[in-house]
Amino acid sequence: MDSISDSPERYSFPSCPVADAKAVVGGADGDKFRFTVLTERLIRYEWSNDGTFEDRASTLAVFRKFEPPKFEVEDAKDKVTLTTKAFTLTYRKAGSFEDGGLSVHVGGETWKYDGESYGDLGGTARTLDNADGRIPLEPGVLSRKPYSVLDDSKSMLFDDKGWIGTRVDGRKDGYVFAHNGHCKSAIKDFYSLSGRQPLLPRWALGNWWSRYHEYTAHEYKELVRHFEQEEIPLTVAVLDMDWHKVKIPAKYGSGWTGYSWNRDLFPNPPKFLEWLRRKGLKVTVNDHPADGIRAFEDLYEEVAKALGHDTSKEAPIPFDCTDRKFMDAYFDVLKKKLEDEGIDFWWMDWQQGDKTKLPGVDPLWVLNHYHYLTSKRNMARLDKPLTFSRYAGPGSHRYPIGFSGDTYITWESLKFQPEFTATASNIGYGWWSHDIGGHMFGIRSNEMMVRWVQLGCFSPILRLHATKDVWLSKEPWMYEDQAHKAIKHFLVFRHQLIPYLFTMSVRASYDNEPLIQPMYWSHGDQEESHSVPNQYYFGPRLIVVPITSPNDKATFSGSVKAWLPPSDTNRRYIDLFKPTMVYDSGRYITLHRSLDQIPVLAPEGTIIALEVPEWFYFCAVDHPPKFRHGAAKRPDIHIKLVVGADASFELVEEPVAQDDADDVHPPRSSFVSTFIKWSQKEGKLTITPGRNDINKERLWLVEVVGVTDPRAAGPLFYGSTWHEVRPGKAGREFLSAKARRENSTFRILDQSPRNLEVNIGLGKDLQLDVVDIRDRVEEVLYRCEMEYRPKTTIWSLVTGDGEDGDVGERVEKLKKLEKVPASVKELILEIWGADGRSEGNAAGFPLDVDQVQEDEEEEYDDLTLEGLTVRSVDGDTVLIHRK
Repeated sequence: MDSISDSPERYSFPSCPVADAKAVVGGADGDKFRFTVLTERLIRYEWSNDGTFEDRASTLAVFRKFEPPKFEVEDAKDKVTLTTKAFTLTYRKAGSFEDGGLSVHVGGETWKYDGESYGDLGGTARTLDNADGRIPLEPGVLSRKPYSVLDDSKSMLFDDKGWIGTRVDGRKDGYVFAHNGHCKSAIKDFYSLSGRQPLLPRWALGNWWSRYHEYTAHEYKELVRHFEQEEIPLTVAVLDMDWHKVKIPAKYGSGWTGYSWNRDLFPNPPKFLEWLRRKGLKVTVNDHPADGIRAFEDLYEEVAKALGHDTSKEAPIPFDCTDRKFMDAYFDVLKKKLEDEGIDFWWMDWQQGDKTKLPGVDPLWVLNHYHYLTSKRNMARLDKPLTFSRYAGPGSHRYPIGFSGDTYITWESLKFQPEFTATASNIGYGWWSHDIGGHMFGIRSNEMMVRWVQLGCFSPILRLHATKDVWLSKEPWMYEDQAHKAIKHFLVFRHQLIPYLFTMSVRASYDNEPLIQPMYWSHGDQEESHSVPNQYYFGPRLIVVPITSPNDKATFSGSVKAWLPPSDTNRRYIDLFKPTMVYDSGRYITLHRSLDQIPVLAPEGTIIALEVPEWFYFCAVDHPPKFRHGAAKRPDIHIKLVVGADASFELVEEPVAQDDADDVHPPRSSFVSTFIKWSQKEGKLTITPGRNDINKERLWLVEVVGVTDPRAAGPLFYGSTWHEVRPGKAGREFLSAKARRENSTFRILDQSPRNLEVNIGLGKDLQLDVVDIRDRVEEVLYRCEMEYRPKTTIWSLVTGDGEDGDVGERVEKLKKLEKVPASVKELILEIWGADGRSEGNAAGFPLDVDQVQEDEEEEYDDLTLEGLTVRSVDGDTVLIHRK
């Protein structure tokens, strides 16, 4: 067995816990206090009755050696005062912090020490187990007040040999973040203190399949083949509890813990795992370690030998995460053997509490920390270290990926998850993996499942999962046709997002920018940013507004109230999944979407880079690549371009070669980087040669979203060697139909050689198409299930055909219509008020609809409406269709 000294990967991690002496005030000559000014907005406070202080790394604070900022000190006999340009700390030396009055004044408010953490914008929680809607959240480092506080007095420590340590009882230790609304600055300081988010491997960003079910090897293979037939790519295969022996003799206790393959289900585990690997899948298996290693386990004798454990009476080897010798055997005998068979990483499903025999040592912390560090030995397979476990507290972001636990399958659970995911970034925790579709109980709903998958598509990790129940499974083909198609569409789109998501993973790790951010991170000076907790940024430009409630019966649409942030240039927003809709910025609006759509809003001047979709190859290339699972990188890229303003995007891909293959964080300069820029004035899209790129050829599919201007399909180049790929007649017809349907212009371009800058002319000062109010209203009004007669009145009010009054008056009349569901009014008003460029638009008028029915009788007059075929039946005017 490897000894500690032979296992540096598990007991060595980057840290620098001792602060610069120039940043320290107190802590000498019998002082019972010590303050460390880490930055001009971050300070550490300590109190110790014995006058000694803690310099070991804690689970929260790994790096304390900052460049000392400028600050002033007044150290009088009875009081010490520290001042930076952001805060003033005052401590009266009469006693402990409570007695002596430790306080920090910042932004016109004062925090007084109370021994508690504080951050009223919330952080995250250990788990969503048994959640049926909202649960309490632990504090983060962001607050509506000018300050937030993380008390670190009870956290686990690490000694200089990388092993766990305990606190001295009674000492006070914590951090005040005095950032006064500067969210990103606070998070940057938090990462500087606690360590950055690790880079995720590319494959982790695709689709994970998981189900608590007694799969046989044959059944699991058939499942993977079925996904192939559906052309839905998977990247991770998750095996829940039943991979190991569960039905064990009663004398051994529960079957939750196990490390021996169930040979009835998996007769040849290495062969099965190798089959999954050949399919391109990584494999993780579930582990509930609480019951230790018992005599029925295949590796019981080997582990016992390593530990000198007496096996004569089949005594169990107890799980003890505070025993370093046990942990070495656990990793280097037990788990190493299973990893050698083909298990790539571990799903730690710890549910047995937060206590050990050492005070302040939480077993979840120990498991997360050492599993992550030990996974470095599998870097050849994983590419990057990885574990999969619950959140243990501040600092847990260093051990991705988070498993959020077992939620109920209800609309209430779905409704809380967007906020829960976004708010986790307030404590730096950027990679939650939820049970998409919910875990247990609740109801079966095709609609809810689709909305959950849409949320999963725009979540950090997309992992389908369900508990053990014959009626409960998440295979897309198990749902009704409309839901099946929608689920498939978003799972396929998630895979196409991998280049974008990997770029965002680099941005998260190197630039301190989590993938998902609440709206107030970028717009905290506007109160509206706090009013939409379920709306979030997905990367630097995209705004996702998930629909988390059932469709309305009248409109067949789900709805959600969105806030569109203003900009200095009044940029409009377009919905990537409904590009016929363009919205003015700087206001609230209720968005309505059919089951196959989720609002994903991009402002003018946006570029995102995706994998080229499968449909493209079949219409444009003679020999399309064969469908495969996994996340193997393709050289071809699909650019979505939103015109209307200048735009840029840096596509970042894995280093082609590394000097040190075991480097967890290779230099930022070693990544392959391709800069894509759009000049609005010149109408030119520029793609620079990829830095460090060795690809000889790369095909680009350029989609100008929401633009049908013929110039976008006009002259191609400004001096390059590119040529357009011209698909056959059927392919051209397919692309033409797709462009019309998706309200976009597609350009298919091939580049060779790769080392030239490409400049593509698309048309000077291209603008998003103006929303056609008549077309959009007719489209939705026809489908609405409601009385027929009011439809004609609605039409006349929107178009002004045969209706007196200006737009504002007609808007008010629409709001007051009787016998018209409020949902229909809101849907019409969304279209009418979306785009201030549209003829006869209602932009600028209040668009909220009161839910109270009005007291006016509405009269239906015979009307002659321009542009419509109408017919009078018994004195009623009936709208047939537009000419």
